[in-house]
Amino acid sequence: MRDFIERGFMGIEFVNKLPTPAEIREQFPLPAHLAKAKGARDEEIKKVFTGESDKFLVIIGPCSADNEDSVCEYVNLLAPVADQVKDRLILIPRIYTNKPRTTGEGYKGMVHQPDPEKKPDMYEGILAIRRMHMRVLSETGMSTADEMLYPENLRYLSDMMSYIAVGARSVENQQHRLTVSGCDVPCGMKNPTSGDLSVMLNAIVAAQQEHTFIFRGWEVRTDGNPYTHAILRGSVNKHGQNQPNYHYEDLMLLHRLYHERNLQNVACIVDANHSNSDKQYQEQIRIAKEVMHSRRYSPEIKGFVKGLMIESYLEPGSQKIGEHCYGKSITDPCLGWEDSKRLIFEIAESL
Repeated sequence: MRDFIERGFMGIEFVNKLPTPAEIREQFPLPAHLAKAKGARDEEIKKVFTGESDKFLVIIGPCSADNEDSVCEYVNLLAPVADQVKDRLILIPRIYTNKPRTTGEGYKGMVHQPDPEKKPDMYEGILAIRRMHMRVLSETGMSTADEMLYPENLRYLSDMMSYIAVGARSVENQQHRLTVSGCDVPCGMKNPTSGDLSVMLNAIVAAQQEHTFIFRGWEVRTDGNPYTHAILRGSVNKHGQNQPNYHYEDLMLLHRLYHERNLQNVACIVDANHSNSDKQYQEQIRIAKEVMHSRRYSPEIKGFVKGLMIESYLEPGSQKIGEHCYGKSITDPCLGWEDSKRLIFEIAESL
């Protein structure tokens, strides 16, 4: 009766009780050799944020991971390139399976719809995203990056991810900040769409501290995540116009604001797409080169900017769901593979 009353009052229909992360991990365990490879990658990436390593991060891949085969084909192309530049760069494949939507409309990622042309199925979505992340790690040895859109879903994938991003629309949320404080890999906090840097910096302060809070029905404690850092992704002004924040002056301002806070591991990643590119995907090439120039010009920026985020897929641009162009984004437009490969080598040569 209580269940019936709650459903009626809240207007929520309980469709399926989903398995816990522990149940999913037991059903689809990560093999020991892959866990070892992922752990080694974690340590290598952490050293970039602590300054023990002068390698540069490139977090690159599709805007949304919408198809397992095309995503895995992309990462299998990325892997030999990563090996060629491994003395200078660490490439982390973007396997983004949760998509925030400004109005709540549109494709919300594979966790919602393992097939974008079929109805949502969260149970099958959970299985699909775990299978895809594991396949990437198994076939290429490359642990992954994903966005934390739903904090309660973190542990479905956390044993395979070496990098986590919190998006512009989530960065002010208490549960996201506290959950990041319990992550043991680097987590990037994006500036909000307003561009307010203090919101992002407050999120970093919160996530670097220890906390006690409620998580998946448990009282939990965390030690704080010293690898939490900033991601600059541009902003939107009061007129709805995109404004970049990757220029030299923007980086120097954030560097100064960082040092006014009691923060560990001063670090920033620049997102070359989204509002920074005005969603003009080809502009990512120019933006990446400008950021690398700023690093060469300024010792402060060189030590501060640890990497770039780039949206890239097999085919350039984007398409609508149902157009069936293999390896082409169904969300934001992306660089194609040939341009992406060329850009990776140019980034490596510019260090």
